[in-house]
Amino acid sequence: MPLESPLPSIAERISALNARYRHHSAISVLERALADPQVGRVTMVSSFGAESVVLLHMISLLDRSTPVLFVDTEMLFPETLAYQLDLTEKLGLTDVRRIHPDTARLAEVDPDNTLHQRDTDACCALRKTETLQNALAPFDAWVTGRKRFQGSTRKTLEFFENEEDLRIKVNPLAHWDPADVQDYIINNRLPRHPLVSQGYPSIGCAPCTSKVAPGEDPRSGRWRGSDKTECGIHFVDGKMVRGPIAAEPEGMKA
Repeated sequence: MPLESPLPSIAERISALNARYRHHSAISVLERALADPQVGRVTMVSSFGAESVVLLHMISLLDRSTPVLFVDTEMLFPETLAYQLDLTEKLGLTDVRRIHPDTARLAEVDPDNTLHQRDTDACCALRKTETLQNALAPFDAWVTGRKRFQGSTRKTLEFFENEEDLRIKVNPLAHWDPADVQDYIINNRLPRHPLVSQGYPSIGCAPCTSKVAPGEDPRSGRWRGSDKTECGIHFVDGKMVRGPIAAEPEGMKA
């Protein structure tokens, strides 16, 4: 059976994909995205953070050779680096690519590793956004763990998103809530990030991540004391997010 010809634009492909898979489960969306010619060459981007094990486990069940990009900002917790190695081995993932910021760029922009103290947006752009965008260049699509419950800017998140007409973002867990995530981890007996039990429900770089008290928003420990909410690897309304995102107008919310 001949492959379906690609639609003329990424926007049209996104619309068709969301219509086609609207009522599918998370793992079904992921499985079909890995094989659908409308999606193209796919990689997964994983932080190996608090909830990353869910999608990594699904990938291990579907295709362990799927490329997984892990951005090592060189400011991560030692526990995250150890967890990445341990989880990769336990799940049998065969193509986890640990990518680093460009050495020359670091020497030029952040030679003393203090940029995060002066400008967190610039630090995220240097260590994470630029690094990831370079690594994504060969791919047509990437899988993310973004979910609707993670903030007002994600309330209308679909399974497939258009990233600047450059590539497709696949969000298999878009419709999951916190209980779904925890149930999946418990039911599949998956190893948790070691910092979760120490009060870190959301884990990024060590200098910009703090413990979260009971009752606080899980992401309140990220860039505590500032209005920054995103690291900058996602696009919103055609712009790369490197700082706080304005709330959506009431009429635009789901």
